[in-house]
Amino acid sequence: MRPPATDRLACVAADAKKSPAVELEVGDRTVRITNPDRVYFPARGETKLDLVNYYLAVGDGVVNALRERPCMMHRFPTGVSGEKVHQKRVPSGAPPWLETVRVEFPRYNRHAYELCVTEVASVVWAVQMSTVEFHPWNSRRADTEKPDEWRIDLDPGPACDFETVRRTAHVCREVLDELGAVGWPKTSGGNGLHVYVRIEPRWGFKDVRRAALAFAREVERRTPDDVTTAWWRKDRDPAMLFVDYNQNARDRTIASAYSVRGVPEAKVSTPIRWEEVDDVAPADFTIATVPQRYRELGDLHAGIDEAVFAFERLIDWADRDEREGHDVPEEPEH
Repeated sequence: MRPPATDRLACVAADAKKSPAVELEVGDRTVRITNPDRVYFPARGETKLDLVNYYLAVGDGVVNALRERPCMMHRFPTGVSGEKVHQKRVPSGAPPWLETVRVEFPRYNRHAYELCVTEVASVVWAVQMSTVEFHPWNSRRADTEKPDEWRIDLDPGPACDFETVRRTAHVCREVLDELGAVGWPKTSGGNGLHVYVRIEPRWGFKDVRRAALAFAREVERRTPDDVTTAWWRKDRDPAMLFVDYNQNARDRTIASAYSVRGVPEAKVSTPIRWEEVDDVAPADFTIATVPQRYRELGDLHAGIDEAVFAFERLIDWADRDEREGHDVPEEPEH
């Protein structure tokens, strides 16, 4: 009889001190972890194995966030103080059970087979490959050209305080409520907040982006002293918050729910409840603290797939804005 998962993790941690590599049983897979003692996060000395154990602790949640999405891996081969590698293609030598999805890059006449997470072992394998951050597309492999996730990115300028982020989040919820949409908030793992909304995969990236801009403009109208939708960074007041609708453009990705960020403190992009917005301190969510929170609260985004928003109303807002002469800037270069 196998010991409980927590006991197995404790055994693995003990073994790591004796061996240059350890093997983990993750579901039906065996994943070998090399250099388990390598320090990835210098602020508290947390290691590659600590990172693996974190992702195991929130396994169902991170799989729910990544499931069947093309996923870019942000790798740090020597830890977060070293080189950062943005990896789209799954490298040769990946295990045969690892699932991928082909995505096209028409601008460059190229394609790539990206990681497609369907189980926790896929996540652990990616960490073995030095992945710290997971950046999924907002579409799934059934049709990578039709997003099923609308992303609201509250991105504060360099002189914007978190109180402004909080105020804006409440305005976003107010507008979402009026639209009849359910928003699922999370910390970004940095200085902002993200809100995700599930939509039907009926529209292409251009329509989802222009609708996201219409929403951002409505938030800007209600909070003109706090929010900007200015396209160029040079045109933004650094004390204001940018509602970044561009995160809905094709091949634009942001860190998923439960993704660790590549910073020395090992901060985590963490799902929160709306009632936590006024009190949340994003720096409190790390690989050391989120597992206990997850054990107590479970996956706060677990119901997102059942809360599908009728996106037509927001498309109508975009059409209205364009009739009134509000242009949609060109999509950003990748």
